[in-house]
Amino acid sequence: MPVYAAIFFAAAGVATPVRAERSPALIDYPVKPIRIIVASSPGTASDFFARSVGEELSALYKQRVVIDNRAGAGGLIGNKMVSKANADGYTLGMVDVTRIINELMRERSPYSALADIVGVTHVASITNVLVVTYALPVRTAPEFVAHARTRPGELNFASLGIGSASHLAGELFSNSVGVAAVHVPFRNLYDAVIEMGLGRVHYAVLTLPAVLPPLRERRMRALAVMTPQRSPALPDVPAIAEAGLPEAQFDSWSGIVAPKGTPRRIVEQLHGDIVSGLRKTALRELFVRQGAESTPDGTPDGFTRMMQGEYLRFQALIREGGIKAE
Repeated sequence: MPVYAAIFFAAAGVATPVRAERSPALIDYPVKPIRIIVASSPGTASDFFARSVGEELSALYKQRVVIDNRAGAGGLIGNKMVSKANADGYTLGMVDVTRIINELMRERSPYSALADIVGVTHVASITNVLVVTYALPVRTAPEFVAHARTRPGELNFASLGIGSASHLAGELFSNSVGVAAVHVPFRNLYDAVIEMGLGRVHYAVLTLPAVLPPLRERRMRALAVMTPQRSPALPDVPAIAEAGLPEAQFDSWSGIVAPKGTPRRIVEQLHGDIVSGLRKTALRELFVRQGAESTPDGTPDGFTRMMQGEYLRFQALIREGGIKAE
């Protein structure tokens, strides 16, 4: 497998967590192994976050935490399993924005993105990067936007498939800065990188972990990170707000959810214990090295509201753009 196709995180790099004393809040939970369903394959960002959280909970609860990768059908298989699981606290899901996008892209979805679940913890935000081909005569985001605005319909942007997070990120960026461009979907990151290196694809908005290898090999140029602040992983690349384009900010995210009906006391217990792990310096630093940031300061209800906001944002984008599944 080419280096670019091995998208993100090797779980082998996760440090062994320090064992902590079990919280006495729930003396009857957990009494058996916990399963975290991940709707993507091993080695992906969601898988990495699930394994990090799982190791922390396993050390704390002294119970196995099984990571159950259920990739396939663009995430539909795993996300449906989370929706249909028993609401007893022993089956959780590690989800990201694709859970929402997959429902919105289909006339009939096998699950309801938000009605079927409750938020437990917003685990991480992942930096996205605006990257362009070296074939373009631009070195900054404002230069690129000015160049693209004078060539409506002449430029194109890459994604990892119709309805993917990178597709919606590219649409959001283009719409927010007033650039008319053609969407070019690819089956994998490697092909997109090759085409950008050849100058046949002009730009993309991709996650930082995905673009770090080709950036180091000078196959593409980073113009901005799509977050309010610079990323420690790319300290010389300005934040999009610094570039004068704050309206184009876009973060990816991952978090733990539970099936609707899971007892509130279990949700709160899980949230508090996951947050304790996310606050550990070693785990925070590990996330940063992978282009992500742990997010331990929210609440279960706050995470639910964040997902609701994302639903409305992408619903409007998909409807207005007439975007449909393949």
